[in-house]
Amino acid sequence: MTKHLESIHTVDEETRQQNPQWNMPYVPAIRVQRGKPVFVSGVNPAPVYHSHPHVASEFDAIPTDPATQAKMTMDHLKDILRQAGGTLSDVVQIFVFIVDVKKNGGIIGKVVTESFGDHRPTSTVVGTTGLITDSRFLVEVTATAYIE
Repeated sequence: MTKHLESIHTVDEETRQQNPQWNMPYVPAIRVQRGKPVFVSGVNPAPVYHSHPHVASEFDAIPTDPATQAKMTMDHLKDILRQAGGTLSDVVQIFVFIVDVKKNGGIIGKVVTESFGDHRPTSTVVGTTGLITDSRFLVEVTATAYIE
């Protein structure tokens, strides 16, 4: 975790090490030491800038598999954070919305977790029946970051 963010745990490091099944893809809480907040709107596999109202044909070239959609989504999040002067390591909270979470949750969760590397933000995952941008999309994320 970067120096401006502090992970908060409810059990000590030794206890966590003795229980490897507790190696979670998130932390219970993060204390922000300094930095400016950046609130990221929901992003998904669609280009950040697209037609409104939505035009389904603009999304025809986007693959429908969950891993590729999750990677595209995380790439969009990275791009937004870079424009704000930050990286994924500045994210303190992420919300992940997954269509058909029983089918797609494990795959999408793996890509999202791997995108963060060693950093673990707080996280909430919500299963849903669909996303408004396009019925073929399987994932959307929104995040809050604190950037120095």
